Amino acid sequence: MTGMKEGAGEDPFAEDDDSTGPETSQDPEPARSEPVIESQEERYSRERRQAQIQIPYKFRRDGVQDGRDRVPLFLQPETKRAERDALRELEERFGGNVSLTDLREALVKSGLQNMDKVQRQLEEWGYGMTFDD
Repeated sequence: MTGMKEGAGEDPFAEDDDSTGPETSQDPEPARSEPVIESQEERYSRERRQAQIQIPYKFRRDGVQDGRDRVPLFLQPETKRAERDALRELEERFGGNVSLTDLREALVKSGLQNMDKVQRQLEEWGYGMTFDD
């Protein structure tokens, strides 16, 4: 044990605090005590979001209704047939069952990403028409 400072087994930063003198009041360490806790909470939250992003929604939910709001959906017969055909086609592509709830939300999200197509469909149904002279 020769060659070691006395008290070397104690807090290694204790000597640094004693040697800094008046600069200790400007030391940023005390100011970090509270933000470190916030930083840990933020880090936990970020890690949780990243884990959710990495695990697809289909696998991190308890059921198809998990995390969704119930909304009524009324479809015209031709739309219902097209939905059924799309479901069958996607089940063939994926080689298994596709949830109708997932399909419907995917269709809504796709529509939201293609508002020009949504506008054209609404126009076909009469939106934007005026009967003013």
